[in-house]
Amino acid sequence: MIKQLDNVNENIAEQIYAVFQHAYRIEADLIGVVNFPPLSRSIKDIQGSKTQFYGFYVDQIVAAVIEIKLEGQQLNICSLTVSPNYFRRGIADTLISYVLGLSYFSKALVETAVVNLPAIKLYEKHGFIEYKRWVPSHGIAKVAMSRIC
Repeated sequence: MIKQLDNVNENIAEQIYAVFQHAYRIEADLIGVVNFPPLSRSIKDIQGSKTQFYGFYVDQIVAAVIEIKLEGQQLNICSLTVSPNYFRRGIADTLISYVLGLSYFSKALVETAVVNLPAIKLYEKHGFIEYKRWVPSHGIAKVAMSRIC
């Protein structure tokens, strides 16, 4: 089951934080870095975020979270994390399909690490194509992808 999460609620923010921490530790290992910026995000940061969070529940447990921001006709996927206990079950695929079907927008954008091939393949499956590569100040090469809707 997917439902929108009230990230201002401390209990919900803690659940989002837990999924982020578990998933982003795996991603940091995949990328080969110790200092991974998403791991520094606090519960207070999550509570103060103006983005929308959607959770995928398995037996009343938040197993995965997708974070989005709608800006006019553009959907930005800010983060997509699945708790390692729930990997390889199609949950990320389901969450992407869900947010792409939320409302009318003309373009969707997402960024990920260049070496995160599983994420890149998943987004390509949903019609995203690469349009930019760069290395931000934290030193982790990134790729930006877009999908015209």
